[in-house]
Amino acid sequence: MADQLSRVFAALGDPTRRDIVARLAAQDATVGELAAPYDVSLQAVSKHLKVLEDAGLVTRTRDAQRRPCHLEAEVFDLMTKWIERYRSEAEERYQRLDAVLAQMQGRTIRSHDQGAAS
Repeated sequence: MADQLSRVFAALGDPTRRDIVARLAAQDATVGELAAPYDVSLQAVSKHLKVLEDAGLVTRTRDAQRRPCHLEAEVFDLMTKWIERYRSEAEERYQRLDAVLAQMQGRTIRSHDQGAAS
């Protein structure tokens, strides 16, 4: 899992980390603020943040005594491009299938019309 996309998807594979990302999307927060709703230690939340940092999703800054965590939203552009590529390919396949089904349905209607005319 050397590439960034793999690290991002792996990091987001955990529901706690997804929740942390969702909360950071609203606003920056400290480890203590992020840990508050969970029944886990600050150390456990710090480990989750480390995984998110290694994936490039989160950075920590220093603001006087505070060390807020910040979501790096541009990483989602990488994911979006990857997902969009496969969504476009799937859409094209569905359009081809729709065309085939419409063509088959047209043949069925014509054969029924011919049978009724006999």
